[in-house]
Amino acid sequence: MTLQHLLSQRVQAALTAAGAPEAQAMLQPAARPEFGDYQVNGVMSAAKQLKMNPRQLAQQVVDALDLTGIADKVEIAGPGFINIHLSPAFLAQQVMNARADAKLGVEPLPPQKVMVEYSSTNLAKEMHVGHLRSTIIGDAMARVLDFLGQQVIRQNHVGDWGTQFGMLIAHLLEHIEAGDSELALGDLEVFYREAKVRFDADPAFADRARQYVVQLQAGEPQVLALWQQFLDVSMSHCDAVYQKLGVQLTRADVRGESAYNDDLPVLVAELKAKGLLTESDGAQVVYLDAFKGRDGEAQAYIIQKKDGGYLYSTTDLAAIRYRVQQLQLDRCLYVVDARQALHFQQLYTVAELAGWKPASLQLEHVAFGTMMGKDNKPFKTRSGDTVKLIELLDEAEERAFAVVSEKKPDLPDAERRRIAPVVGIGAVKYADLSKHRTSDYVFDWDSMLAFEGNTAPYLQYAYARACNIFRKVEAFDAAAPVQLQEATERGLALVLAQFADTLHQTARDSCPHYLCAYLYQLAAQYMRFYESCPVLKSEGAVQQSRLQLCRLTADTLRTGLGLLGIGVLDTI
Repeated sequence: MTLQHLLSQRVQAALTAAGAPEAQAMLQPAARPEFGDYQVNGVMSAAKQLKMNPRQLAQQVVDALDLTGIADKVEIAGPGFINIHLSPAFLAQQVMNARADAKLGVEPLPPQKVMVEYSSTNLAKEMHVGHLRSTIIGDAMARVLDFLGQQVIRQNHVGDWGTQFGMLIAHLLEHIEAGDSELALGDLEVFYREAKVRFDADPAFADRARQYVVQLQAGEPQVLALWQQFLDVSMSHCDAVYQKLGVQLTRADVRGESAYNDDLPVLVAELKAKGLLTESDGAQVVYLDAFKGRDGEAQAYIIQKKDGGYLYSTTDLAAIRYRVQQLQLDRCLYVVDARQALHFQQLYTVAELAGWKPASLQLEHVAFGTMMGKDNKPFKTRSGDTVKLIELLDEAEERAFAVVSEKKPDLPDAERRRIAPVVGIGAVKYADLSKHRTSDYVFDWDSMLAFEGNTAPYLQYAYARACNIFRKVEAFDAAAPVQLQEATERGLALVLAQFADTLHQTARDSCPHYLCAYLYQLAAQYMRFYESCPVLKSEGAVQQSRLQLCRLTADTLRTGLGLLGIGVLDTI
């Protein structure tokens, strides 16, 4: 049971005993230390419903509130707030419990089978900056859910099918005839642009491309082999990015649009049998009464085009059907750009109408905003081209190397090279993850690589500082009791006790920025503790107690950053 859950449960019982069984505790961490550690805000609305004086009801709640051994002071403030001051002995025990547990005192969530669909690149091109947010948000959520005991399935729903591959195959065949196919595929972006120019300008080339699409869908061996070559080259680019980013996606997690191709005619037949399909200008659509156009008419969700082809909307529907019938998921997170919001709303509605989404299944669009340049436009190169993700990450390493070299010029070059990717890649990921995922944000090298403020380097430095103490101390008793005598000791213990609540909230709302904000708060509180409570100059039981706080802080920072997919170093 998390700390917030424990307190809410006790307050809820007290509200019921005070005659307000329908009231909600509305318990939250106090905004300022003088208001205690937690504040109950639900009394005033309950008093209004009961037509009572709020302070009178608050007193009845306090009289019924059993926080024996948990709080050493409970007081009424203002018109009916209840402030809870946790006891130092209770907080000290929370620290000891976390120190003794491999999961730092974090209990698992009720078990679920959860899929996280993320990254989902288009395999006709190399990954660009637009793929960063899906990839790292999805990876963080998969790690957090896994840590909390969920059965996590990572899914990379890649775009590996469709007309564009006919275009690419036609272009590749010409390069094969010229004997330079390997050279041509060295830069997929250039290759794709060349093929697209040919497709748009040369009708004969476009016709050949469409013929190859037909052959691909029919399973013609030579065309399938060329298609597979594209997939292998594309995935090798993706794998290089995943490795540099440190995300937990493998080839085994790839299940692309092509995997559902054979099932699409079956899906269409089922929708027809259910009476959901209507022909519109030769296309097969599902009209959705819940979605109206400007003319007030129900919007159409296209299932099959008039030429018999399918769209990604059809493939997404087939994926839901597969995930329900074959994988029997409890929850599915789609980490996809916010601009796809309407598509997912309609997708889920069609799945419900078709009976393919049971009420127990949670389908969630984990939407995210856009990475912007300093001009507040989508991030591009100076020439206006899309930035390749691998090049951005290479630049992050080089910039981090320069920062580390400036701060630690005496370090050997090899050591600075070892530190640079951890700091650089961590900085890029944290700058993104620390923002609310639905927000657009401005990409700024200087701010993300700073060793001050809410940045990965600041947190990594706090971790290294905590680790450094243990290289200097003569002895550490890992079982020593914790004594919270100073205000900053107590403040640090309180933040440490809130780790589980943060992870549960992150998992519930699919918002990694909660975890980032927590880690920044923890690092800042540790720095205050470090400055006001000397560890190495203290002695005996006091020193051992403070070492316990240092150790748990380091473990929590390492674990929390690890759940974000960010590495740490013992020295920076």
